[in-house]
Amino acid sequence: MMPVAHPEPANATANGHLRVNGPQTLMIDADDTLWENNIYFEQAIARFIQLVDHPELTPEEVRDEFDRLEATRVKTHGYGTDAFHQSLLAGFEHLTGSPCNAKDVEHIAEFARSVRDGHLTLLDGVAEVLPQLASNHTLILVTKGDHAEQTAKLARSGLHAHFHHVEVLREKHVPAYQELLARYDCDPAHTWMIGNSPRSDANPALRAGMHAVYLPHPSTWVLEQEPVDAPAPGRRLLHLDSFRQLLTHF
Repeated sequence: MMPVAHPEPANATANGHLRVNGPQTLMIDADDTLWENNIYFEQAIARFIQLVDHPELTPEEVRDEFDRLEATRVKTHGYGTDAFHQSLLAGFEHLTGSPCNAKDVEHIAEFARSVRDGHLTLLDGVAEVLPQLASNHTLILVTKGDHAEQTAKLARSGLHAHFHHVEVLREKHVPAYQELLARYDCDPAHTWMIGNSPRSDANPALRAGMHAVYLPHPSTWVLEQEPVDAPAPGRRLLHLDSFRQLLTHF
């Protein structure tokens, strides 16, 4: 049985921010929270739209069609660059009405490679703030997608040592968060999900009885966007502008 929710105790700092009392469990998203990710997908999609060169649809309409197709495919094919690559191939055939020729296949493969091989760039403040958070709290990386791809990015980031646990999920929804709470014996009243996605980070965490920190990213994937829920009684939602601001609360 989940513990009864109690209001989170906090103290006001000198600048008026509420600071959480005591050690917390901080579940932290990876893509577009710790490092840049979606910008590389956006660049690939822009090149894909040019390749399609649809005779009737505008580039915006081609993008809408591709987004609808990808929203359907992720339910069965999951996330990650390989799944994205297959969606590009399927999207090309859907939009052009004909199979990809060898030249088109190679172009699309290059679009996918540009995402997979993109430079891993940490977001502002992450390298400085994460060690400080880890010294006072339990940090769990909670991301989704292809396990090998996500763990490889974590290794390249140099951030692995700051996390007590790493979870690569197929999907980030309410049951997944409830399972994590149970697996690590977390008290929801002292557990937070920190991330840029309303759909995968803030909302399901709040619905699972946790607190949440919403860190919007200007290039958040369109399929991750939705209105952010209001927290339940006794729970908190922080809306911050940067990773650095976490230190004013934790």
